[in-house]
Amino acid sequence: MPSRMATSIDRCSLATSLLAFSMLSAAIALPQFASSAARSQAAQQAAPAAHFDFGGNAAEIPAEFQGNLIFLPVRVNGSQPSLFELDTTVAFSSMAPSRAAELGLSPAAGNTTDASGLLRNPLVELPGVRLPMSALPCFDKQGFDAQIGRHYQGTLGKDFLERVIVEIDYHRQTIRLYDPDTYKYSGKAAPVPLTFAGDVPVVHAKFDARGKVLDADFVLATDVDDSIVFSSRYEDSHGLVTGHLKTIPAFRPEWADSQHNALGRLRQFQVGPKTPPVDEPLVVFSQKKEIVDGHPNVAGIIGGGFLRRFTVILDVPHKQVFLEPHRLYNEYEEADMSGLAIIAGGNNLRRFEVVNVQPGSPAASAKIQVGDVIAGVDDEPAADLNLLALRGLFRQIPHKYKIIIERNDKTIDLEVSMHRLL
Repeated sequence: MPSRMATSIDRCSLATSLLAFSMLSAAIALPQFASSAARSQAAQQAAPAAHFDFGGNAAEIPAEFQGNLIFLPVRVNGSQPSLFELDTTVAFSSMAPSRAAELGLSPAAGNTTDASGLLRNPLVELPGVRLPMSALPCFDKQGFDAQIGRHYQGTLGKDFLERVIVEIDYHRQTIRLYDPDTYKYSGKAAPVPLTFAGDVPVVHAKFDARGKVLDADFVLATDVDDSIVFSSRYEDSHGLVTGHLKTIPAFRPEWADSQHNALGRLRQFQVGPKTPPVDEPLVVFSQKKEIVDGHPNVAGIIGGGFLRRFTVILDVPHKQVFLEPHRLYNEYEEADMSGLAIIAGGNNLRRFEVVNVQPGSPAASAKIQVGDVIAGVDDEPAADLNLLALRGLFRQIPHKYKIIIERNDKTIDLEVSMHRLL
């Protein structure tokens, strides 16, 4: 709910999203920081400004997009680059302990990391920009590897976003960073105000639930792969499903505390009064009572599945965001058509295990079972795929796939005929 929020929506605990609602990102799976002491120490000192190379005020970053999640190359204290996920829902940037040890940043390598798990006074570098930090906590996002299909290395959070303006072009899959002291927006989009529920950015949106028009506050979550997620409190109080929307079961293995949900479509969803509305977006009705702990008025989450329709200028320093629609902004969003929920395993994360089969789905008709391992699709071995690519195949129709299954030391060939479930 959103691939894994409160001052905590951290995929570190799960991964939070991706679709990890990365473990349901923010909201849906609360993060586990190294320690409260580490958090308070990291927050005590005001961070200096970001330094752009050659006296400039902008940098283009060779980011990696996986599904609707964003990963940026980060060097810590001159180390080899690591891929850190851009996560708007966590207060502090952090690094995986295993990655810190691999790069020689662990206590065994010197005094750079203390007993509380804090990397002291690190220099964080991205291509063309350097950010001195007072501290970088080291902790893992449990479940991230299995749910996202890649090894977790780190996260860039609010302490990063407060020091730069981030332009995310989902269509061209590029990232640009700007100096907030000199940046002036020159595009055609109207600014959408950012407020905060704790440390989590919130925007106001209006939506049409098949004739029932409402407006509410939503968390802006780049670490969530899904488009829109509602809390159970909001759905129950407004009766969105009953009598209004057709839904199907939606299983999210990455959402540790909200796996069994429902998936539906809104008629329209619009962020701010002047951003063009998006037609027929997918929405997850989660079991999570509150998206942000202590903030019951937050109705849900806007994730990467919705944001990918725009070039997003995220201006946390000035508490605003700009959404520039590109030519694919109203592209019809397909849901999974297989009925399978899959996680990744093995040393290279190329072992794809079925953890749920939706009753009445194409996968159920083909007799695929929980515990089966997908060894290949059509003529392509699983070793040549990654988890998000495999999930993407199952959103395409019309198509009949030959699925090679490993079950109890036997190899079985099955045919799965995809069709829209929603």
